[in-house]
Amino acid sequence: MSALRKVVPALGERVEAVEPNNLRVAFMSVVCIYRRMPRMQVYLPDDLYKKLKAHRLPASELLQKAVRAELHRQELLAATDHYITSLVAQVGKPTKAERERASTLAGRIARHSIRKTG
Repeated sequence: MSALRKVVPALGERVEAVEPNNLRVAFMSVVCIYRRMPRMQVYLPDDLYKKLKAHRLPASELLQKAVRAELHRQELLAATDHYITSLVAQVGKPTKAERERASTLAGRIARHSIRKTG
């Protein structure tokens, strides 16, 4: 144990010199190794890559946010489909007149929203 103690430093202990044969043992004892995230190779068009680098944006972080946003969007779409299916099962399919009325109302809401924000 005492022979190993001379080679393997304690956490935070300063190491003056370590023989090449013992370097790996010393390094592994001081450094904590965490599980790495899986890696993925992503290809970008040249213009997008140049803009990303010019603005010094973190590509990995942006990609993670974009993937999370897309997955969330798809979950919401699936939940909407499930809701509409259950609603149709409860009250039946809308008639032609009901669909036309809904379309008219949606158009009025869309025009009203544009006017307010614009």
